[in-house]
Amino acid sequence: MATVTITFDSVEEQDDIQCALTGYKWKLAMYKLDNELRSTVKYGSSAISNTEMASGTEIEVADAYRERIRSILSEFSLLLD
Repeated sequence: MATVTITFDSVEEQDDIQCALTGYKWKLAMYKLDNELRSTVKYGSSAISNTEMASGTEIEVADAYRERIRSILSEFSLLLD
């Protein structure tokens, strides 16, 4: 297993330290959001209520947001999968 060392010089860089340590949580959160949108698009399940079916508009919006999220991640050279 590889070892990575990240060095921060001061207390003022506390936010940078926190971002470096919790980056994987951001990925997991985005992955979960993408999966919820995918379920709406693929299965027609409502993201708001698991017992209701999504409307056509909800499916279209979910698909558009899913594409937009992937576009933004791509701009930053990030992948969900």
